[in-house]
Amino acid sequence: MATKKTKKKTKKRTGLIGVFATVLISLVLSGLSYFVFIGSSTQFIEKEKVWYIASTDDRVALLDQLLKADFSPFHQSIFGLLARSTGYYNNVHAGRYIIHRGNSVFTIFRKLHGGKQDPVRLTIKKIRTRTQLADWIGMQLDCSSKELLDLLNNDDSLQPFGVNAESAMSLIHPNTYDIYWTTSAKGFLERMKKESDRFWNSQRRAALERIGLSTVEAVTLASIIEEETNEHFEKPLMASVYMNRIRLGMPLGADPTIKFALHDFSIRRVTLGHIAASAASPYNTYKRKGLPPGPICTPSAVSIDAVLEGKTSNYLYFCAKPDFSGAHNFAATAKQHFENARNYRKALDSLGIQ
Repeated sequence: MATKKTKKKTKKRTGLIGVFATVLISLVLSGLSYFVFIGSSTQFIEKEKVWYIASTDDRVALLDQLLKADFSPFHQSIFGLLARSTGYYNNVHAGRYIIHRGNSVFTIFRKLHGGKQDPVRLTIKKIRTRTQLADWIGMQLDCSSKELLDLLNNDDSLQPFGVNAESAMSLIHPNTYDIYWTTSAKGFLERMKKESDRFWNSQRRAALERIGLSTVEAVTLASIIEEETNEHFEKPLMASVYMNRIRLGMPLGADPTIKFALHDFSIRRVTLGHIAASAASPYNTYKRKGLPPGPICTPSAVSIDAVLEGKTSNYLYFCAKPDFSGAHNFAATAKQHFENARNYRKALDSLGIQ
């Protein structure tokens, strides 16, 4: 018959075994939970992958393809369990999501379930036409190029933005923007309007008052200068030439506007034939006085600020230097300008540039 002492030892041993078993089970469950929910669920070798889930009716099918490509089969099942238990498949958020190597299934599910997409780094450089802009944005965002182009060409739709089809490009400022991939055509233009309003701060608006131009007119003049030269140091002087011509009622006579009117940006030497061929265009600044109805490209902030500087001079002409340095000779008289132009034409002829 067991003694009280023996019973106590047996009870103590049993209790220790129970504690050990509980700890062991807890460790096993913790390890299993870590493997299932917290451990790496990805099976790609790249540092990260970008998942695009488009705004279409087959979003669940798109998600399934991404899961099969980048998840282990086991974690596909776990993701499916999480999705079904939360009703996620009934509300899959479109978007652009960056998935990092080693992310857990729970981390990825939480990101997708919350629609926490990663923005696109959208870089806009010099763009000349509305069609070019629509094509570029259509390649960068999940919006239709046609939808954006239709918006940019519709005066009624553009009225809330304070522009029309000809001046719409004045809202577009070259820069890099963080913007969501799912942004619509209208949403994109709303964002550009906000960025344009931010660009035209109180200092720049005060400069507009001083030189007597509207924002669209300043951007339009800057766009011509942007196409005329890459030399920043001469942009304010070039702006003074055009402002002098506007004040005197002289045509601007800007070669880049002829290229824009003809939509032929490969022209290297504007001729009388080109000017005649574009005579009916409002962008022909040889035939029409004043600024054209809108910008001929998206000018840099440097070019716009060169206009706003309001530099004064007595120059009415400029011509590219015959050394092809990219800089220009400026002239106050027609006689001086014709001499500069003759030297430049001789240089073009010597190279056979037509």
